[in-house]
Amino acid sequence: MARKTAQDDPLAPVTLAVGQEDLLLDRAVQEVVAAAKATDADTDVRDLTPDQVQPGTLAELTSPSLFAERKVVVVRNAQDLSADTVKDVKAYLGAPAEEITLVLLHAGGAKGKGLLDTARKAGAREVACPKMTKPADRLGFVRGEFRTMGRSATPEACQALVDALGSDLRELASAASQLVADVEGTIDDAVVGRYYTGRAEASSFTVADRAVEGRTAEALEALRWSLATGVAPVLITSALAQGVRAIGKLSSARGGRPADLARELGMPPWKIDRVRQQMRGWTPDGVSIALRAVAEADAGVKGGGDDPAYALEKAVVTIARAARSRGRG
Repeated sequence: MARKTAQDDPLAPVTLAVGQEDLLLDRAVQEVVAAAKATDADTDVRDLTPDQVQPGTLAELTSPSLFAERKVVVVRNAQDLSADTVKDVKAYLGAPAEEITLVLLHAGGAKGKGLLDTARKAGAREVACPKMTKPADRLGFVRGEFRTMGRSATPEACQALVDALGSDLRELASAASQLVADVEGTIDDAVVGRYYTGRAEASSFTVADRAVEGRTAEALEALRWSLATGVAPVLITSALAQGVRAIGKLSSARGGRPADLARELGMPPWKIDRVRQQMRGWTPDGVSIALRAVAEADAGVKGGGDDPAYALEKAVVTIARAARSRGRG
């Protein structure tokens, strides 16, 4: 069996990076390569795709070297390896070579699960690289980026960055790094706004915020700007849905401190305060109407209608009217 090693040791004989988030997979590889090169600057790195790993390839790459050189062998998309190659990898996992670090990148899921299970049973170091599809996950990622760089950023700044840049983790990481390099002291939402004003104004979450606040003209302006700058319609319907659902959740929740409600509803305390301000004028019927409008828009942008922009405009207007159901101006 493979030697059992601490999960935080990047020089473990085998590292298993599992998931579909490209940035995190690349970082898992970079961490291993950096650790190997810190030990031996002449480390030989082989980064391979499944079609480059044939039966016998792994044995050749991991065979003892005359000069006992350190080597990192990276196999991407390991779930796509051929059956014969998988047998080679499984055999290797039982007796990994000295001075060799094998990095297997696996998407997870049912395909290639046998290799995944074998690597885990062999004691491979595992790094989770899940696809971050939820806004809360991306928000957590941004916070983690600032923490890793030793800098303080307010919750509002982190949210503003996610709102401005969307779902691309590479772009979020790059933006956080740029802000840290350029800005002294605590990074707040005003700073983010100065750097990413155009992007923030065009974000799907800005459309949603203006709509649930009943600000029809501003919501429509933000919507048209978003579509003009390439924001995907499905991201806008998702943001609208989240905005309306947050109103519904908080409307039906028991009163209490933001911290208590945050635990109950799964929202950060600062968002509780924001939604409380947005929910003035909303009624239960208004929430129902808005949710139906979002569902219709979602169907419209996913092929159920001829004009996604029209479907979104109709939803925005309906939501904004629902927000003013108690005479809010």
